[in-house]
Amino acid sequence: QVQLVESGGGLVQAGGSLTLSCAASGRTFRRCNMGWFRQVPGKEREFVAAISWIVFNTLYADSVKGRFTISRDNAKNTVYLQMNSLKPEDTAVYYCAADPSALVSEREYEYDYWGQGTQVTVSS
Repeated sequence: QVQLVESGGGLVQAGGSLTLSCAASGRTFRRCNMGWFRQVPGKEREFVAAISWIVFNTLYADSVKGRFTISRDNAKNTVYLQMNSLKPEDTAVYYCAADPSALVSEREYEYDYWGQGTQVTVSS
């Protein structure tokens, strides 16, 4: 069992930066691939980035490549999403998720544990 709590969301101007954090509890965190997803009201939740539990392989959605960076600190049971050059279309609720399967994935159904989300709003 893994419990996830996101933080770091807020209001930022276009071109600005934010760093999201996801604090995990539960002894299996270190063996979970971790992902960030986002959702806008009325739309489906979409994949943003993911990082494997070993080797720290990363995946990114095309829309955030080169602007967002996912990282993790297993000693602190925390995963991060550094977001730079933010655009108004990045506005969404951002969710942290944990996937205990073997391979890092962008597929939402692979993720068994989810946080409650944190709002990111980018003004133009």
